[in-house]
Amino acid sequence: MASSEVVGSPQQFLISTFYVGSSLMGIDTMKVQEVIRMTDMTTVFHAPAHILGIINLRGKIVTIIDLARKLELHRPGVTKESRIIIVEWNDEYVGLLVDQISDAMYVDRGSLMPPPSNIQELQGRFFEGVFNSGGHLIAIVDVGRVLADTEK
Repeated sequence: MASSEVVGSPQQFLISTFYVGSSLMGIDTMKVQEVIRMTDMTTVFHAPAHILGIINLRGKIVTIIDLARKLELHRPGVTKESRIIIVEWNDEYVGLLVDQISDAMYVDRGSLMPPPSNIQELQGRFFEGVFNSGGHLIAIVDVGRVLADTEK
């Protein structure tokens, strides 16, 4: 096995994959604090539509974002498989509501391709890239861009 193929090598990073609607996506596991089940939350009045509310997670206030709404993707509804991925951003915890957690896998940075041109400009800017895994395209979510964008 060549050094560039060693699992965990500098060219590779570990992602956690999940579904938003029917779209398979991934997030760098180094950005994930934990994954929790859907829970009751407090509504934040006058917040953008993608902000579902806030929760108290062991003494920390966590803003919950509906990733489907943020990315303008269709979701049939919250189910028992829905999960909240907790990430830390700008010294705060933020939760990303997703429809289902899938697998963890290593991705070679060199295999990332830019998002396809048919993805709308708005949606495309929220992804670090796309890669092919066994015939399935997985979009890697750029957490910083998703959370920094406050316009939508």
